[in-house]
Amino acid sequence: MAGQYILAFDQGTTSSRSILFNHAGDIVATAQQEFEQIFPQPGWVEHNAEEIWTSQRATAKAVLEKANATHADVAAIGITNQRETAVVWNRTTGKPIHNAIVWQCRRTTEICEALTAAGHSDTIRQKTGLVVDAYFTGTKIQWILDTVPGAREAAEKGDLCYGTIDAWLLYNLTGRHATDYSNASRTMLFNIHDLDWDEELLTLLKVPRAGLPEACPSSHTFGSTTVLGGEIPVASLIGDQQGALFGQAAFNPGESKNTYGTGCFLLSNTGTTAVTSENGLLTTIAWGVNDTVVYALEGSIFVGGAVIQWLRDALELIQSANETEALATAVEDNGGVYLVPAFTGLGAPWWDMRARGVITGLTRGASKAHIIRAALESIAYQSCDVLHTMEKDTGKAISRLKVDGGACANNFLMQFQADILDVPVERGQVLETTALGAAFLAGLAVGFWRDTSELEGIWQLDRAFVPNMSQDKRNQLLTEWNRAVNKAKSD
Repeated sequence: MAGQYILAFDQGTTSSRSILFNHAGDIVATAQQEFEQIFPQPGWVEHNAEEIWTSQRATAKAVLEKANATHADVAAIGITNQRETAVVWNRTTGKPIHNAIVWQCRRTTEICEALTAAGHSDTIRQKTGLVVDAYFTGTKIQWILDTVPGAREAAEKGDLCYGTIDAWLLYNLTGRHATDYSNASRTMLFNIHDLDWDEELLTLLKVPRAGLPEACPSSHTFGSTTVLGGEIPVASLIGDQQGALFGQAAFNPGESKNTYGTGCFLLSNTGTTAVTSENGLLTTIAWGVNDTVVYALEGSIFVGGAVIQWLRDALELIQSANETEALATAVEDNGGVYLVPAFTGLGAPWWDMRARGVITGLTRGASKAHIIRAALESIAYQSCDVLHTMEKDTGKAISRLKVDGGACANNFLMQFQADILDVPVERGQVLETTALGAAFLAGLAVGFWRDTSELEGIWQLDRAFVPNMSQDKRNQLLTEWNRAVNKAKSD
């Protein structure tokens, strides 16, 4: 097998990154490029899909230069991506017909409310594992087809392609229109039991089948690309949160992880059984490998690290996220201040599309440090709500939580997370677990790694955060948090 590295494309909500991993699972080099966030009106979020592609391609070239490597050194490319974001493009020209509509965008709330009012929620839930929400891809595609002049007619004729970001990147790399099961399961159009696009749902959401990608296992050779100077196989596609679960080597039922990125996403492996949530969580496909499909329960928190970006960019309370840990620990506690960052509604377990952010408990004594501490604590509180809900659905206590993503480098946040959960929080040596999962899956497809048992030996603990809070204090904080959440809700 040629190549000593696996190249992971990590296409995120605010930046595109490329990471080069060696056989030991170590990061050899990283390149990153931010791109524009477009807000046409309140609650709407868009990206320029061509900028996503050019930024991703640029980082791939840059990371090879940093490592003094060429295409010949790369055994395979694995792609992981922001999920639910919708791209529609012309099949012949390859040009998008509209900006990508981002997973955070709420413009299709009324479409979702109409689906719910018409009594379709149960059908959608049974087939897709999802709740009816503007978060998912299907209604975004419907909106573009209904809004861009001539789009629906072109879609009916098969002249358009549409899908999630992985499909867009793969198309630009190889010319093939395909996706993987994990990304397909986030569209509200895919039957997670039959592993196919569902005709009833396609009719319901008015999305012609002709423009949808072929759905494939996550670890699979999708084709090859020459954009880096010579042929490299593209051997995995995986949604970012499922990629992080795989990268955490959470291969067994009951193993769980939380990723602290723009949003927070807590996933628990449920094996080959698609567990139905009774408490507002999502049932999703985790991955497909070697003819086996693994499922997961997921709690989606829309605003995690994005609350820190808001403090930096909108309020200008900080200049960088690195300042938050020192500021949070500069005060003894939150001073009674609670921040509920429902900027784009509330995700699991509330699913309130019209909820909005609130700050409660402000007094003359409240300082910048209290607000920043409250923002960090909000990430942990939301994750706590999701984890407790997951325990109710599975009937099993989660004994430890593996963590990854940029914000888990914040030791204050991780200790508070352990305290409020009352379970140990384990941070691995590689924080870029999302990309590592894509690399693992690509490596398995081309024989770079033998099997999952070899991958389990690669994961290494960096630090465990042990709970150190009394139950009385924990109960008091959670009571105040729930009071603040109720103020953010729309009803």
